[in-house]
Amino acid sequence: MNIDIMTLFPEFVDGVLSESIIGRARRSGAIDIKAHNIRDYSEDKHRRVDDTPYGGGKGMLMAAPPIYRCHKAILENRGYNENSHILTVYMSPRGRIFKQDIASNLATYDGIIILCGHYEGVDERIIEEIVDVEISIGDFVLTGGEIPACIVADCVARLCDGVLSDPECHEKESFSEGLLEYPQYTRPYDYHGMTVPDVLLSGHHENIKKWRRERSLEITKERRPDILKESERID
Repeated sequence: MNIDIMTLFPEFVDGVLSESIIGRARRSGAIDIKAHNIRDYSEDKHRRVDDTPYGGGKGMLMAAPPIYRCHKAILENRGYNENSHILTVYMSPRGRIFKQDIASNLATYDGIIILCGHYEGVDERIIEEIVDVEISIGDFVLTGGEIPACIVADCVARLCDGVLSDPECHEKESFSEGLLEYPQYTRPYDYHGMTVPDVLLSGHHENIKKWRRERSLEITKERRPDILKESERID
């Protein structure tokens, strides 16, 4: 899978997505992530990409032309055409709230292109022209779309073949089954007087599976009842 991120801060994006599992996956070729500097597509001698908004107001707005040229270059360099299964995403506070099911859907594409806004956002016309979906990571405002873009890229990348050592690694995680994850333990057995639940030492796989399921339901009901599926609700 290809993930292309259009940004004013490519070094930041590359720094975050070059570490740990995602970094190893990039180096192995399991996934291809590239950060593109929108300033490289400015025709201004000072590489400006912003201007004052029509109608007044504080702050600057990212202009459409450099973003368009950056997007066009990505399409051409990737060899994408009208038949390519790709999606362009804009990280925006007004977008759909990012959840695991959205990540799972994005992971089915051959490629996604993520646009990071900055300043007061971007010219609405570029959204209308190139963006397929707007996504938000929550009801708050950040200084730019780079951190949200990295979150989306990380979440989607780990669902792709070859990124994790075993598909079960993400199949049993929080939200993957509509529940929060059960508690987990490792050595030592006794830590500050707190011991590992006996069932996890029993070697009885069905009992362990049942215990984990019950704990997941309890934790989800207590902390996030909003995400309980109707079939999984408990009194």
